[in-house]
Amino acid sequence: MANITRHTPFGVTDPFEMTDPLDNLFRGFFRPVQVDKDMPQIRMDVKEDEKSYAVHADIPGVNKDDIHVSIDGNTVSISAEVKKNAEQKEGEKVLRRERYFGRVSRSFALENEIDEAAASARYQDGVLELVLPKKMAAAAKRLAVQ
Repeated sequence: MANITRHTPFGVTDPFEMTDPLDNLFRGFFRPVQVDKDMPQIRMDVKEDEKSYAVHADIPGVNKDDIHVSIDGNTVSISAEVKKNAEQKEGEKVLRRERYFGRVSRSFALENEIDEAAASARYQDGVLELVLPKKMAAAAKRLAVQ
């Protein structure tokens, strides 16, 4: 008498484990992205009045020369180059070293377009302050039909 074996194309040896073939098909393809908790994040507050937007972004421990702000219509992008190198030594033996280099960025869209020429940015005490004036909508021009 011959033994009958079940072919398992998804690599599952226990037939009761295979509840949904699609779950097992994509197993291992989608892995969660780990975020380094020591790497700074850009946290923001955005306020609006009739004439402009005010943005306060927390970017601690970054040089102001390493912060870049770009405006494209109503989209604002903030990026910063993070360079951290802290080291504690006792004699020749390194007791602790924390070092990371990287880039953090954040983009967001506003309701109105921004007047790039009148926009201003200031960085003080780890807080980036942006004043983004709204671009005045051009008044509708009425054409005379001849």
